[in-house]
Amino acid sequence: MNTYAPTDRTKVRRLAKRGAYDKAVVHSILDEGLICHVGFAVEGQPYVIPTLYARDGERLYVHGSAVSRMLKTLAEGVDVCITVTLVDAFVLARSAFHHSMNYRSVVVLGRAQLVTDDAERMNALRTITNHIVPNRWEEVREPNELEMRQTSVLTLPLEEVSAKIRIGEPKDDEEDYALPVWGGIVPISTQVGRPIDDGRVRAEARAPDLSRFERKAKTPA
Repeated sequence: MNTYAPTDRTKVRRLAKRGAYDKAVVHSILDEGLICHVGFAVEGQPYVIPTLYARDGERLYVHGSAVSRMLKTLAEGVDVCITVTLVDAFVLARSAFHHSMNYRSVVVLGRAQLVTDDAERMNALRTITNHIVPNRWEEVREPNELEMRQTSVLTLPLEEVSAKIRIGEPKDDEEDYALPVWGGIVPISTQVGRPIDDGRVRAEARAPDLSRFERKAKTPA
């Protein structure tokens, strides 16, 4: 199947036309994002934690310290909600009510599981590293045994998934177009700055090319 079947929990109800379940669309958003927010509950108290992640086929990986409360809690198999949001433009209308943002977002629901297989854990860390900076794993020292013991990896299958997207111009009330107020969109982009070394770089080590940090092409704002 090329789409995720919407469930009662993932079906977009508010402005349903903005909902998307196409796998290619969902994957493109996840692959462009850098940070996800993980929502879960501990003893009835809700938490939302930002963290790095990566998609590997039909699953997400997140990682962190083995003593992290989030990872220890999720490893017990509690329900989790992971969200990724990309903001593409300010949408400026002629009325305050119709101001908005152009965005692309994904919500993934499920039950995260602790990755215990050593080979899969190493692959997950490689996938996360290369998601942030392509091919970086192949340049650096891999984690040693102690570092692996200090790191936990969780996996969440892409099963209950939906995307929500807003693109285009503001939707003003017809009478408001007569107002002498500017309306339209102001695109938002992330710019990568010049690399700054840490003062201990060997002479033969070259700074990374900025093109490696570019994300995949965005949906038109």
